[in-house]
Parts: sequence; structure tokens; C-alpha cells
Amino acid sequence: MSQHNQEQPNDPAGSTTMFRRFVAENNEPEEAPRRPITPYVLAAVGAIVAIGIIVVVVMTWS
Repeated sequence: MSQHNQEQPNDPAGSTTMFRRFVAENNEPEEAPRRPITPYVLAAVGAIVAIGIIVVVVMTWS
């Protein structure tokens, strides 16, 4: 019975308050927004298509 009297009560509200304080005081800098890769992919695909068209035209006229 003496062990039962020595238990600490669990306080989930206290943990929540501490977590909210931690989040509010978090001073980590945010990452810079990443540049989208879509324009580079489209440019590469366009260059490959253009080279393909040139090769087809040269092969046709040869």
C-alpha cells in the first residue's frame, strides 16, 4: 500500500502546456522555399524534342 501513495499523478494538461510553450518559443529558422524543378524538366524535354526534329529533318533530306 505504501507504493500506491508514492505515485505521482499524471498531468497531461501540464505536458500540453509545456509543448505549446516549446512550439511558441522555437526559434529555428525556416528553410528557404525551394525553386520548382518543373521549368527545368520542360526545358530539357523541349530541347530533346527539338534535337529529335532536327535529326528527322536531316535524315529525311539526306
